[in-house]
Amino acid sequence: MRVLLTVLYPVLSLMIFGLYPSMTIGPKEGWQVYSSAQDADGRCICTVVAPEQSLCSRDAKSRQLRQLLEKVQNMSQSIEVLNLRTQRDFQYVMKMENQMKGLRTKFRQVEDSRKAVLARNFQEIKEKMDELVPLIPVLEQYKTDAALVSQFKEEIRNLSAVLTGIQEEVGAYDYDELFQRVLRLDSRLRNCMGKLTCGKLMKITGPVTIKTSGTRYGAWMTDPQASPKNNRVWYMDSYTNNRIVREYKTMDDFVSGVVSRTYNLPSKWDGTNHVVFNGSLYYNKYQSNIIVRYNFETGQVSAQRALDHAGFHNSYPYTWGGYSDIDVMADELGLWVVYATNQNAGNIVISQIDPETLEVLKTWNTEYSKRNAGESFMICGTLYITNSHVTGAKVYYSYSTKTSSYEYTDIPFHNQYFHISMLDYNARERALYAWNNGHQVLFNVTLYHVVKTDDDS
Repeated sequence: MRVLLTVLYPVLSLMIFGLYPSMTIGPKEGWQVYSSAQDADGRCICTVVAPEQSLCSRDAKSRQLRQLLEKVQNMSQSIEVLNLRTQRDFQYVMKMENQMKGLRTKFRQVEDSRKAVLARNFQEIKEKMDELVPLIPVLEQYKTDAALVSQFKEEIRNLSAVLTGIQEEVGAYDYDELFQRVLRLDSRLRNCMGKLTCGKLMKITGPVTIKTSGTRYGAWMTDPQASPKNNRVWYMDSYTNNRIVREYKTMDDFVSGVVSRTYNLPSKWDGTNHVVFNGSLYYNKYQSNIIVRYNFETGQVSAQRALDHAGFHNSYPYTWGGYSDIDVMADELGLWVVYATNQNAGNIVISQIDPETLEVLKTWNTEYSKRNAGESFMICGTLYITNSHVTGAKVYYSYSTKTSSYEYTDIPFHNQYFHISMLDYNARERALYAWNNGHQVLFNVTLYHVVKTDDDS
């Protein structure tokens, strides 16, 4: 059994589940649409919709409910304070009541023996009256506090009604229980997504701006072969006359500018079409048709090899120039290099190369002029070529190495900052990394997939 469907991949898992405060464009609140999941019997279930992980703590009703609960807690604390104050005042009133009873007894004594004790008892009465004078403002404050207590009680009753309404609208599920369900569903969906086979590019959305830095030209990348916990970022500014590579431990560090390590390459590079693959950097050596493999762990060149007949140093660059003759790229099927030769009339040549030795394994000649290409990238063994590097650019041509055939396409994308000097696909993130006029951005891709299930023969 096979199921055909369209898949909208997230740009990056860390972007979906954790917002960067310094991003120019942040992810939208809402719902994620996954293409497939598996039931307990291994069958494929298509078009599953689930809320984002952080949605349970961010949606409007959750915020409203939380704010109301906080207000109720604050009011409860205020009522407690008022209650303590009224209890204190009540004790004072009780004391005054005893004094008033004593004063009444004195009045009776005066009435019984007016002449004998009049002067002495009058003084005592005056002293008692002086003691009772402070009771007057206390009683007034007691009345005010009692009114406030009544007002607060009425407001709490109103809030309780609102909270009950929200609870009925949200539903019967406990929010913590719902959140745990979302996490479990997300885990199952991601496991199923990992079984998806290669797909055909259908749409490009975005971009999301990660950072603004560097010159107009440059490259930035992550390793598609790295483990999920390894999110190092590499940054190479400019297209020539540079050999400095900056490494960042995480995407957060990259956004914040916290450099973890700096590499000084043994030779300068040409262009911006470099790639990091399985812990090594692959780049075009300055003013040559030589591909260099630099191992980050050892800090040494592991291999280098010349591409036979490949043009270099602006012989056959992309439309924007910048010594972009030789483009090293990676996808789900391995490592590739795109270039042009005189023998192929300046048209694009695709070669798959061995990641260890850089030996050319197989080559395909296309009929698309390298100088008319804005940029290109590989997805699942198919080369996608844009027709420009400026506003209005779109994916215009694709060449499948599986069938050795081409087709013209019409897949537009938003060139937000008007000039693209690097566009590279990352198979792990299933996203396009781009250097857009001094802005480091990410594009999301939509792929058309064939999902194989356990029922396939």
